[in-house]
Amino acid sequence: MDKYHVYIVECKDGSLYTGYARDVASRIEKHNLGMGAKYTRNRRPVTLKYQEPFDTMSKAMKREIQIKKLTRPEKLKLIEGRTP
Repeated sequence: MDKYHVYIVECKDGSLYTGYARDVASRIEKHNLGMGAKYTRNRRPVTLKYQEPFDTMSKAMKREIQIKKLTRPEKLKLIEGRTP
């Protein structure tokens, strides 16, 4: 059973935000209620575009850092299923 997920959401302004969570649906709801990350509070609503499962928080956090270092075009390729 997967315990952690890295996710990418698209904000209302078209920007992309990457995070990790145990329950992605709940986390997206928090973002959309303005109780999520500071970055997304003024960019609501957000829409889930990508998620990737991991069995440990450590692995999810490492992948989150990797994704955050990608360029926007690379993130879009990842979302489309084409590994950057």
